[in-house]
Amino acid sequence: MPDDSSTIFVDTNIWLYAFVKSPSISKKNQIASNLLSGGKLILSVQVINEICVNLKQKVDFSVSQIANLILSLYKKYHVIEFNKSILIRASKLREQYSFSFWDSLIVSSAIFGNANILYSEDMQHNLTIERTLKIINETAQKRYI
Repeated sequence: MPDDSSTIFVDTNIWLYAFVKSPSISKKNQIASNLLSGGKLILSVQVINEICVNLKQKVDFSVSQIANLILSLYKKYHVIEFNKSILIRASKLREQYSFSFWDSLIVSSAIFGNANILYSEDMQHNLTIERTLKIINETAQKRYI
């Protein structure tokens, strides 16, 4: 579990596990909720977009529920907006680490937001980027997500 001094970037699927309660993924729900309760959390516009698309398509959130969620995320957390620096760094990270386009934007945004931990279920566990950001792949670490 993160401590209160950590700055944590949380990838989309973990947010979704926290928002969508289901008996079939109850363990994932609980662990995602625990991850979101510690440290200083940041996310990016990309993550908000992905959360909203998935909640609309898979859970049939209404337009007003989506709008309220967006307002809540912006109010409660630091949201990283894309800029030229993030996009350029993402291109370099994509080349250096063979990330997908979208994963490179996640990593670049996390670095830009001064995160020291990136929780994901899609990226290489324990990979440290630029000596500052450690990727924790919850699938590899706990075998639950």
